[in-house]
Amino acid sequence: MKLSCPLTLILSSLSASRAFAPHRRQINQIGSRLRSQTRMFSTSRSLDSGSSTTVKVGLCQFRVTEDKEINHQTCSKFIERAAKEGSQIIVLPEIWASPYATAAFPDYAEELPSVGQTEIEKSPSAQVLQRAATQHKVWIVGGSIAEKHEGNIYNTCLVYNPDGEVVAKHRKVHLFDIDVPGGITFFESDTLSAGQSLTHFDTPWCKIGLGICYDIRFAAYSMLLRQEGCKILIFPGAFNMTTGPAHWELLQRARAVDNQCFVLTASPARTEKPAAPGKYPHYTAWGHSTAVSPWGDILASANEDEDVVVVDLDLTVAEKIRDSIPISKQMRTDMYKVDNVRELLSHNIFYVEPVQNSSSF
Repeated sequence: MKLSCPLTLILSSLSASRAFAPHRRQINQIGSRLRSQTRMFSTSRSLDSGSSTTVKVGLCQFRVTEDKEINHQTCSKFIERAAKEGSQIIVLPEIWASPYATAAFPDYAEELPSVGQTEIEKSPSAQVLQRAATQHKVWIVGGSIAEKHEGNIYNTCLVYNPDGEVVAKHRKVHLFDIDVPGGITFFESDTLSAGQSLTHFDTPWCKIGLGICYDIRFAAYSMLLRQEGCKILIFPGAFNMTTGPAHWELLQRARAVDNQCFVLTASPARTEKPAAPGKYPHYTAWGHSTAVSPWGDILASANEDEDVVVVDLDLTVAEKIRDSIPISKQMRTDMYKVDNVRELLSHNIFYVEPVQNSSSF
């Protein structure tokens, strides 16, 4: 049974009106959120698990090639495998449709749909995600895809619900620009632009926060997602052979304990450097897709090879930990706080820029 909301019908009429054309994107986004909330009311009573407090997630880790069509086929197979194992939310790796190389991003970039948009003819990768979501009736956190939009290139994640609708779209906020002597040098900003939004979405189980790879290093970003009510944080990522062994697991456990959330990551599987150089510089991913509990325990993890990590998340665990160690209620907001500055500005709330330290003080 489908439930209708009169307000969504009004929004649809406004979106079709020429007078509201400049605001069509915002109207579509609002309408999509309302439809998602309506579906959640009707479907939360009929989950496969029989419970809205436990959700089964599947983390897909597979090899990525320079052939986009092969990557699409591989992606579809791994989603099918995760779905057959009972996964209700399936997470894909960062940049799964193309090589992870700054020179490759513009060559493989696609025009991706916005939240609430159903037209995907210009994006073959989005078609793969939408088709899989509707076929298997699962939620798909679509890793990330190189996106072209208004002259810019973004590292972008699409989230699809079981009805094949885009319910969230995250553009990587923090670009991976590093230079580790004797390790790795990589500058995403050579070709990518940074996203500008904090991203989270509602599901029948809980609110989920979303970041991409390097976003996990910035504790304040995850803290904002916790403040928005998220119980699960998802970071598709592609750490490398320098930062992976040192920080991949450490950062996931830190964000889980900091925010008393489940943390999920999905990485490409490791591919060794070929004997003959290809068109793009080779990037060796660390792998080790992982699920971490709010207590900081590793619930499940892959190694460097192709795999699907399937794990049940008991969301009552997060509540019990938050009740027993109530750090969100004990924060000294009289001394410090974390604010979503862009949201404050969008609501015309006065914001004071922090004063920089000065030697004269």
